[in-house]
Amino acid sequence: MKQKILASATRVLRLAGRVGAYGRGRVTAFGVLWRRSLQFRVTVSTLALSSAVAFVLGMVLQNQIITRLTDTKREAAISQTLQVVSTAENELVGLSDQDALPDRLQNVLKKITSSSSDDQGSGASAAGAFEPVLTAGGTSSTDSAGPISKVPEGLQRFTEANEVAYQTHTVDDGGTRTTYLIIGAPVTSTGRPIQLYLLFPMTAEQNTVSTVQNTLLVGGLVLLVLLAGISNLVTRQVVRPVRSAAAAAARFVGGELDERLPVTGEDDLSRLALSYNEMAASIQRQIRQLEEFGTLQRRFTSDVSHELRTPLTTVRMAADVLHASREQFPAGLARSTELLVDELDRFEALLGDLLEISRLDAGVEELSAEQIDVAPIARRAAEQVRVIANTAGSDIELELPDGETTAEIDARRVERILRNLLANAVDHSEGRPVRLTMRADEHAVAITVRDYGVGLRPGEADLVFNRFWRADPSRNRRTGGTGLGLAISHEDARLHGGQLDAWGAPGYGACFRLTLPRRQGEPFDESPLPLAPPDGAAANGQASIGSGVDYSGAIVSELRREDVG
Repeated sequence: MKQKILASATRVLRLAGRVGAYGRGRVTAFGVLWRRSLQFRVTVSTLALSSAVAFVLGMVLQNQIITRLTDTKREAAISQTLQVVSTAENELVGLSDQDALPDRLQNVLKKITSSSSDDQGSGASAAGAFEPVLTAGGTSSTDSAGPISKVPEGLQRFTEANEVAYQTHTVDDGGTRTTYLIIGAPVTSTGRPIQLYLLFPMTAEQNTVSTVQNTLLVGGLVLLVLLAGISNLVTRQVVRPVRSAAAAAARFVGGELDERLPVTGEDDLSRLALSYNEMAASIQRQIRQLEEFGTLQRRFTSDVSHELRTPLTTVRMAADVLHASREQFPAGLARSTELLVDELDRFEALLGDLLEISRLDAGVEELSAEQIDVAPIARRAAEQVRVIANTAGSDIELELPDGETTAEIDARRVERILRNLLANAVDHSEGRPVRLTMRADEHAVAITVRDYGVGLRPGEADLVFNRFWRADPSRNRRTGGTGLGLAISHEDARLHGGQLDAWGAPGYGACFRLTLPRRQGEPFDESPLPLAPPDGAAANGQASIGSGVDYSGAIVSELRREDVG
């Protein structure tokens, strides 16, 4: 028995779950349609407001009609009752024999009913059909004539006190409920108190009210449907041009700069279309000018870089000859020769970066991707920067996976990215360690380069990839950078379909994260490594890394080291 009850309860819960899910789905669909469709919102709003107005008007009209019918019925019933009371008083004049009272009341009742000319034995008047009741007080059948049981006791008390009173009362007669307007009045022509009651059925009035209610309901529904259709039609006439303008704007944003809106008529929407066309034409001219200017700028940079190659080669040859003979020169001249060679190296690097950035801007760079292990690339990049790091007093720590971490990448570009990130970290590490960490998941490979130097101020993380931007122009470069390394690295990451992000806080260092897809063209949802430090102190700025901290023990000892020297 318990198992059957549990099974039944389980089925009920499943059914309730499906009903709830269906209801939530409908509510969600309604919410989406409400947010996205102006036409739907206007139609629903008009329908809701019209429903409220129709309901209020319907209630007011219904109350007015019911009040008018009830007042008319009551006035006619009271007038009819007073006439019947006069007839009863005339018939009961001289009543003294108490034993003949029931017979006299029955005779008077017959007189009243016969004078009203009703085919069924009930009276009829301007107030409609009625049933008369005569009683000498109380509900005894021997002292009354007519259905005295239908008269409520409260009304009887008022009438016995010689007052004309009325009451609407519903009587249940064998399962049939009938509502009566009952008028009670005293008969004063006899020595004994006698009361007269006329029971007027409200059936006709109830039928009239029901007919009015049905008419108002049907008319209100028809009116709401018509208003909804009208509002939908009117809104459609306004929304359709707006939708066309939105579609044209989307195509314009997508690169179809010749897209324009048709202009018909002289109304507000036509003026809107005309204004949009003028704006689109102006934007198109400016875009074309910017494209031409960008093309000229890239061509100028490329041409100048190429033209500088020849004189630079000549100057390089002469500088190498002077540098080879520097021992024969005086000390000042020998030092000048060394500075000349160093600056020529930097000038050549700058020319190379300018040519690279111009090719990236022109979109002519191609990715030579192949499936390769990423860890050796990170080791080579660290080895290339190690001499600079040793000069700056910084130690490079590597945290790499144990096994192979293969990805479809361009090894030359990834190595350049890591070399630029490591060199930048060493340049700002203030002699503290630089940590390179690599992680991978099914879809992406992530590499972070973290330093514990001066860090970045708020807002600077969005500027570090700008060309020739420096956080502190007064700082001296240790790496001899050109100011284009991070910008080129950002473009190299974009060519791979990956991303290069930056984080930093003053006094807590900076962290750069490179995330690359493991297969070209395959998107990834999130990076395998966090950008901000996982420790709350560095993330929230609650502790400071002082210059006197022994990083070789307190921080670096927590890392899994790998010697690359």
